[in-house]
Amino acid sequence: MTNNIWLLSLLLVMTLCGALGSVFFKSYTTHKRRLLLLAGLFFYGLGALLNIYLLRELPYTIVMPANALTFVWTLLLARWIFKETVGIFKIAGVALIVSGVILLVG
Repeated sequence: MTNNIWLLSLLLVMTLCGALGSVFFKSYTTHKRRLLLLAGLFFYGLGALLNIYLLRELPYTIVMPANALTFVWTLLLARWIFKETVGIFKIAGVALIVSGVILLVG
């Protein structure tokens, strides 16, 4: 049980890393600072390594669909960092994604 909680926590961290990588890449396109590019590469790389590890430990049918959780982080980060508008359709779409992942994991 504890191992499953650990692996599912890593699954969430993996998806957050993918979203953070994108945030730093988008920031790089505006500010052209190498540190932003390197941070994006770091988070994408960490997410990829976690993905590989999780594919060894969990079923493929859980890990790959759970990658869709990146959309949840993306929506939150876009609103918080880039001050983008988050409408009802985006929220509904993310709610459907979360519901699907819960059905797969549960």
